[in-house]
Amino acid sequence: TMNPGYAGRSELPDNLKALFRPCAMMVPDYALIGEISLMSFGFKRGRPLARKMVATFKLCSEQLSAQDHYDYGMRAVKSVITASGNLKRDFPDDDEEVLLLRGLMDVNTPKFLAHDLPLFEGIISDLFPGVKKPDADYDDLIGALNNACVELKVQPVKQFIDKVIQLYEMTVVRHGLMLVGPAGGGKTMCYRSLRIAQTSLAKKGSTHYKKTKCVVLNPKSITMGQLYGDFDDATHEWTDGVLACYMRDLSEEQNLDKKWMMFDGPVDAIWIENMNTVLDD
Repeated sequence: TMNPGYAGRSELPDNLKALFRPCAMMVPDYALIGEISLMSFGFKRGRPLARKMVATFKLCSEQLSAQDHYDYGMRAVKSVITASGNLKRDFPDDDEEVLLLRGLMDVNTPKFLAHDLPLFEGIISDLFPGVKKPDADYDDLIGALNNACVELKVQPVKQFIDKVIQLYEMTVVRHGLMLVGPAGGGKTMCYRSLRIAQTSLAKKGSTHYKKTKCVVLNPKSITMGQLYGDFDDATHEWTDGVLACYMRDLSEEQNLDKKWMMFDGPVDAIWIENMNTVLDD
């Protein structure tokens, strides 16, 4: 895909552009895609639920503030369907509206800013009148997080614990995600405390949580060649980058532990662009 005017992408030369004819693209029917996907997860009332989901995203795009990281496209729809499908698998006899509501809340709440949350909750209560989201049971995780906070010497305040649980819920439905916030906002402590908590629960014999290993690198501190790998023109040798070496080491480990690769640094199109295929759903 060529996105003109976007860093890391190139423009088509005009003499080449003249040889192609333009074609129109239309927005896909999210309701139909959602309906089929929900049905494939075992939902019996796929059509009305898919319509509600699409209506939720439409109202969000109209009423909430415009932020760079807000996304109401196909990816967001797919994440909600995946989350709801996982819940359907775990609770096959529960009310389907409640499952979709939980999917919508779990996927969207983490990314909305504080002033948009009341508006989002208003939209949800309008579309799902009388349906209340049941509280998920995270007592064991919260207990482990309190211990992790003591170990990391941070305060286990409610907002912080909520954010860590949202991060956990996100890791369940997505394999790639981003922690965004100002300096000193608690991003690093958020993932560190979750890693310590999950590992301690796994050591105590929990089947639900896995031991977690985390490797951290700063993508801006090295060149692109050192990050991904480089081809030497003089000797025609390929040298693996830091990321390639980490990836090989982690994938060769013969266990079911969780392995996180943390790129700790500012995001720009130059290095993140090469991750497109890895991070895409």
